[in-house]
Amino acid sequence: MTGPSSTPRGEHTPAPGITWTHRLVRREQLADNDAPDPTPPNRETRRALARAARRKK
Repeated sequence: MTGPSSTPRGEHTPAPGITWTHRLVRREQLADNDAPDPTPPNRETRRALARAARRKK
């Protein structure tokens, strides 16, 4: 196993004609406040809801 090099590597230059293109994409969705949560509840939450429903009966 070797240790860290004392000479740092230089920056990699891209091949000619290749450039990075950055596009800022904003994907924002407005949700109704009264709408249910789009993600399903996890196992613990499902079990807690089932226990609460059984106790109500």
